[in-house]
Amino acid sequence: MDAFHIISTAPFFAKNNGAFALEDFDLYCAVLSALTWRRDGSRIFLYTDRPAAEYIRSSGLETVWDELRDTVPDDLDGIDPVMFWAAGKLLAMKQMEAPCVMIDTDFIVWNKPEFGMEIIAAHREDLNPDIYPPLEYFSARGHSIPDFSREVLPLNTAFFYVPDESFKEFYTSQAVAFMKSADRCGEWLRYMVFAEQRMAAMCAEYTGIGVKTLLDKDMLFFPQENYTHLWGAKQQMREHPELRRELCGRFEARIRRDFPEWEWTIDKIRRASR
Repeated sequence: MDAFHIISTAPFFAKNNGAFALEDFDLYCAVLSALTWRRDGSRIFLYTDRPAAEYIRSSGLETVWDELRDTVPDDLDGIDPVMFWAAGKLLAMKQMEAPCVMIDTDFIVWNKPEFGMEIIAAHREDLNPDIYPPLEYFSARGHSIPDFSREVLPLNTAFFYVPDESFKEFYTSQAVAFMKSADRCGEWLRYMVFAEQRMAAMCAEYTGIGVKTLLDKDMLFFPQENYTHLWGAKQQMREHPELRRELCGRFEARIRRDFPEWEWTIDKIRRASR
């Protein structure tokens, strides 16, 4: 099964000056995610914009992926990069041929699920009104949201398998149209997760396509062996250097154990990360 990662620098440059670089734990996780996906012969591609492509190529890590495709627009095709920091994922999905799997670079699949004609997402999310407000909350000029279900639970897309081209096109077209028409405001989280996660679930419900999840939303913080998602742990890594060193050491040990022929990436990651 073909999969893809995405690195888009537009959100970084909208807030920062200077050179783009990934943090060490992020880069270790991305490399291990790609290598783990490839070990049974499956392919994984890296979609980037031009600055991210230059960064990956200059770091010497380009061959970790089956192909680097620097086709994500540097300006996110006019989408606000602060308000919609994950827009690059949806723009890349529009380009990737289905069936395919979109995987966040901080998500590792140790054991693959069975793929069929149903969508597979990481997990459902509760309709917390502080994060997922009513549809009337959103202001999007020139875009009319279809008669979607308001009760369907959002889908976390850290892992997102799309089985066919027609659904992929419907979902990405709806999400991109919404992002392009949204009025600028300070409630970035609500708008981004609506476009990416709630709209994924609503489009699935609307089209009648089946949905499965890798994890039960009520069991996310229980130990399991099939998947690793850094997610909220990233902030802990930034705040606690000892935890950061421990995690990076565990990533290095896993690369050496499972992918000894790729041990050279460890030195590359150390040099390329911030």
